[in-house]
Amino acid sequence: MAKAVEMSLIKFQKEFRTEEDCESFLSAQKWKNGFQCPRCKHEQYYFIQNRRLYECQQCSHQTSVTAGTIMHKSKLPLLTWFWAIYLVVHDKRGKSALALSDVLEINYRTALRLLRKIREAMRAQDANYQLSGLVVMDDAYFGGQKTGTDGRGTRKIKVAIALSTDEEGRPRHLRMKVIEKVSIQEIHRVAEECIAKGSTILSDGHVSYKQLSTMGYQHISKNYYKEDKDEFLKWLHTVISNAKAFVEGTYHGLGSEYLQTYLYEFCYRFNRRFFNKEF
Repeated sequence: MAKAVEMSLIKFQKEFRTEEDCESFLSAQKWKNGFQCPRCKHEQYYFIQNRRLYECQQCSHQTSVTAGTIMHKSKLPLLTWFWAIYLVVHDKRGKSALALSDVLEINYRTALRLLRKIREAMRAQDANYQLSGLVVMDDAYFGGQKTGTDGRGTRKIKVAIALSTDEEGRPRHLRMKVIEKVSIQEIHRVAEECIAKGSTILSDGHVSYKQLSTMGYQHISKNYYKEDKDEFLKWLHTVISNAKAFVEGTYHGLGSEYLQTYLYEFCYRFNRRFFNKEF
């Protein structure tokens, strides 16, 4: 995995002025010790100038600096991609497709495709690790007002949230997953995907969480109504409120088919909140 590079706006403008600047950066990230064929590991190549391809001198395999990235086979200039990634990652409020299309002078549909690919890259990055240690879990509901009941019987979009904390109870890393319903099966699915076995999970007393101890986790269950409402799962509820404000404030609501991608973006930002100058 390529290591992030600290990059202020001024430094970014100086570093990436041309397509060649972007290609050089990608090449250095991809081949830190010089070119190596992904197929046969040979280190000598021919460069096909008009197609911007590297051809292995031994096996004739062709590759590019964008192969394996979200930019691969895109017709957009690399400079547009770089600016899009920089603007999306460094704006705490997020960038809507409309805002991105205005800044980059591209049409709305192109901006929307860019954002979807960037969010997919964010998802893939966070999927490389699982939460561990003490992890607090809860569920929440996203979406506008609808007819029906409140709480766990609501028709709103249901989301399971897992937040790891340090020894003093302060938040560390976050994962959020859209679920079909608040059930034992769905909570177990999220736990297996997001939380390392052997971790301690703290939750309220809802039945959906009560069998986590049978899956290789230490489980602590507390009755919400018997706990201090201002302190129990305090940080988790703060994060949930911030996530709702992020979705509603930047994107003005969205359907269940898209909510997960926006939650990936929120988690990515949260997990890198202390490294907001990295590119």
